[in-house]
Amino acid sequence: MARSHSRSRPGPTVAVLTAVALAVVAFFAYQANAAPDRPGASGKPEPAPTDEIVPDKPDGDEQEDPENPALPADSGEGVRVVYSLGEQRLWLVTEALDGLGEEVLHTYPAHRSTVDPQPGTYEVTRRDEAIPGSDGVPIQHVVVFHTDPEGIVFGFSAAVDGSLPDPSAQARTGGIRQSPEDSPQLWDFAEVGTKVVVVP
Repeated sequence: MARSHSRSRPGPTVAVLTAVALAVVAFFAYQANAAPDRPGASGKPEPAPTDEIVPDKPDGDEQEDPENPALPADSGEGVRVVYSLGEQRLWLVTEALDGLGEEVLHTYPAHRSTVDPQPGTYEVTRRDEAIPGSDGVPIQHVVVFHTDPEGIVFGFSAAVDGSLPDPSAQARTGGIRQSPEDSPQLWDFAEVGTKVVVVP
């Protein structure tokens, strides 16, 4: 008698396992696509964003303000007028409001005449609101701080007409000129006895 052979068909268990396997594969595929370090279109990993830190600029790289240059070194202490021969500039220096240290009230250009005073410490000896200058030009806000043995008078002033001294002139004069706009600041600041420091 011949035997009949029947082929078994996959049951429901196999179908369930297949579905679960497909779901797991799909899940891992999704995770791979969503990963933050997934290469971009260029094929290279995209760098994570970072907060860029810009280092502070060193103090030595700071540019000095040409309108307010620093007070010269070794220019004395206390309330004083500082006059730089090299920079042709005045600084009016007073004590800081908190009593600690000092501060510059004003600084501005000053223009030499034919003779310069020697570097050193002087004090205001005379003030004249308006007189004729040694070069014949009417001047105002005259603050005198030294007269040398030859009779040359050194002082700060402003020409009423705003003119400046001629350093190449033949006459030996010691007037140091300011502009009419700047001279009132020194006039109000430098009383008789105020220290004047002349630096190279």
